[in-house]
Formats: sequence, C-alpha cells, structure tokens
Amino acid sequence: MSRLTAVTETGARRPEWTGRVLRWLRILRDDLCTARLDPLPPSVWLRWLPHGVLCLAAFGVTLGGIAQLSDNGHLGPGLASLLGFAPGGAVVLAMWRPVPAWWVSVGTMLVGAVALHGRLGMTSGVRFTWPWTVAGIIAHLLVLLLLALRVRARVAVEALAVTVVVTWLLDGVWGGAPHQSTSVVAVVLAVIVVALGTALRGRREARAELGRQASLTEEERARRTLLEERSRIARELHDVVAHHMSVISIQAQVAPHLVENPSDELRENLDGIRNNALEALTELRRVLGVLRSESPDEDAPDDSGTGPHSPQPTLDRLDTLVENTRAAGLTVTVRINGERRPMQSGVELSAYRIVQEALSNVLRHAPGATAHVEIEYIPYGLLVSVANSRPTRSAPPSPGAGHGLLGMRERAAMLGGSLTAGSGPDGGYRVFAELPAAAPGARLVPGRTADLTTGTIRALDPKDDPA
Repeated sequence: MSRLTAVTETGARRPEWTGRVLRWLRILRDDLCTARLDPLPPSVWLRWLPHGVLCLAAFGVTLGGIAQLSDNGHLGPGLASLLGFAPGGAVVLAMWRPVPAWWVSVGTMLVGAVALHGRLGMTSGVRFTWPWTVAGIIAHLLVLLLLALRVRARVAVEALAVTVVVTWLLDGVWGGAPHQSTSVVAVVLAVIVVALGTALRGRREARAELGRQASLTEEERARRTLLEERSRIARELHDVVAHHMSVISIQAQVAPHLVENPSDELRENLDGIRNNALEALTELRRVLGVLRSESPDEDAPDDSGTGPHSPQPTLDRLDTLVENTRAAGLTVTVRINGERRPMQSGVELSAYRIVQEALSNVLRHAPGATAHVEIEYIPYGLLVSVANSRPTRSAPPSPGAGHGLLGMRERAAMLGGSLTAGSGPDGGYRVFAELPAAAPGARLVPGRTADLTTGTIRALDPKDDPA
C-alpha cells in the first residue's frame, strides 16, 4: 500500500493525512469533552476563599458586559442580558466544570461576535471592541486559568489553540467594519494565563509527588532499620545458641563413657545427637558469616567493649555498664529486687541491651537528667524498668536514626514479652519491659506492674486487676 493512501473500513481509499487529521480531531474531541479533572484542594480556605473572589469577579463581568453590549453595541435588552450573563456564568461554572465552562465562553464569544458584526461602525467616532468584548476577555481568561489548573497540560494547550483559531477566523478572515480589534490582546493574555496555570499545576503535582516519595522513603528507612536491628540481634544470639549446641555435642560424646557397657542403640542415638548438633552449629556459623559480611561496620567493638568475637554480655556486667554511664556524666541509681539467679542467656542478653539502649537515650535526649534502673527477678521471668527525670536543658541534635525503641521492642517480642515506653507527668521518660523466661506466650507472675509515675515496679492494686 502506498504511504499516501489508507484503507477505510468500507474498503475505500483516502489520503493518509486525512486519517491523521481525523485521529487528531477525535483526540481533541475526547480531551475537550471528557477531560479528567484533578480534585479540589482539601483545605476549606483554599477552596472557598478563591471561590468567593471568582463569584465577585463574575458579578462584575456580568454588569460590565451588559452595559457595554447595550450602550455601545446597540443590542436589545434581552440579547444583551443573555450575552452578558453567559460569561459570568461560565466563570462560576468553571470552578466545578472547567471544560463545559470553556465551551460556554467560546460559544458566547461566537454568538456575540456574529450579533455585533452588522452593528460595527454604527456610531461615528466610536470603535467597538471586537470580536472579544472587554468583559468577555476577562471571563475567558479566568476560565482558561481554572481549566489549566484542573486538567492536563495537553488539554489546556488544545483549548488555547482552539481559542486562537476561532479568534483568527473571526477577525483575520471574516473581518468587519472599522473596529477596535482585541484579537492580539486576547491571544497574548490567553497564552500567559495558560502558561501560568500549567506551571502552577505542575508545581502542585511535583510537591504531591515529592510528598509521596518522602513517605515511601520514610517507610523504607523504617523497614531497613527494623531489618538491621533484627540482623544485629541474630548475630548476638548466635554465640548463645552456639554455646548450647556445643555443650549438647560434648555431652553426647561423653555420655557413653559414663555408662558401663552401653548398648549399641544408646551409642547410635548419642552419635546421632552429636552429629545433628555439629551440623546445626555449622549452619549457624554459615548464617552468621553471611550476616557479618552484610554489615561489617557493626562488627567493630562497641561502647561496652564487646567485639564480634567477645562473649555476649549478661546482667553480671550491669555494674560495669552503670559505671561507664556514670563516667559519661549521668547520675544513675540501680535497684535489684528478688532473689538474683542465672537466667537464660537470651533473656539476660536482651535485658542488658535494653538497659544499655535506654541509658544511651537518656544521655542523648535528656541532658542533666538522672536515671533509675530497677530489675526484679520473678518466678516466671524478669522485669526491667529504666526511668529518667526531666532534663535540665535542651538536647543537641542527634545524628542517630531515632529507632532505639524499635530495637528494644524487637528484643522483648523475640522472647515473647513486651515493652512499653512513654513520658511521665513529671516530664521524664520511662521504659518498662517484661521478659518471660518460659516459652513465648507464658504469662508473667500476676500482681506486678510498672508504676509510670515513679518509674518503679510495684504490686498491682486489686482494683486494677482485670480479672
């Protein structure tokens, strides 16, 4: 088929440029009839204050248009009123339906230009503004501005192009008796208004997109921080789990020598236990290698003196942690309730890290405050409370990500416990953690709760008991 022709649905041939023109006209019809509108601003002031100003402008346009059409245009009262009300109504309609309002404005201009064409030059020495009246120009500019603010840039440009073409056909092609031409002024102002409206709409869209991206970035940062904290907890617990697996392996290897004439079945079972423990220990080391290779910066020794190959801290090192904190300038008091006894390694590690993070937060965010650490050993676990008083001066900006509480909650949730934190009535801040030593989901000893007023652990009032 030749490039200059195209086949229609009926089989006839027509020039290819005709098909392109028809496609452009269909696109123009769809854009200027069914254009999708942007929603109005959610703010009441942003919505109704400009609406009130536009209504006043529409009222002025109506009065000015009627006076000009009846006095200088020599139109009858009925037609002058109709052509005067239409531009003002188009401005009001454009606040909700800008595309139909644009059609009303253009149509009113066409009807008015045709009606005034035969009356141009009727008054000697007076040249009427044609084809656009002054009121019509003002109304059409407001309609184009509202249109550009609510629709895509392509639709606004198409409306501008149609306005320019119609103006040129009336004044440049059809013409009329001597008159004061408003074609150039109307076209130039229309171009400026459409450019301004398109720029404002683009700026609004850019700000909305920036807000969405900022929200996504914040969510991604929080998610990454959570994953990093879980990875750090997993690396710390590796030494605890590896120790228990090593003990199981050694006990399974030594057990046959503690029994006289052990049976083959016993030896076989103990060998299976030892081999499984060794395999599990090997897999743990592989996983730890991957975690440490992903975060090499966190393998460096921390403030507590624990490096990547050092034993994980327990509550036996709590005194050292408190002394280091006091050396940093923070007044810390410690109280331990209940019979002190060894806990599971994961419980002691989590308790130590919670106290460490809470005291670090006091140093960073509450300068001049005093801190009180209270630990209570209960039959079913451990209760940890860290409270600080009101700071005496404002805290300097902290370079951290501000997710220390997230890590503490993860440690408590890992053990099946819980952690609460919040400000007290005295202006201080309190962290309270329940760490069960039994299986996750086991309820701690009843009758204990955290007193957020004093930051201590107290007996539960019978009136507060939900049972």
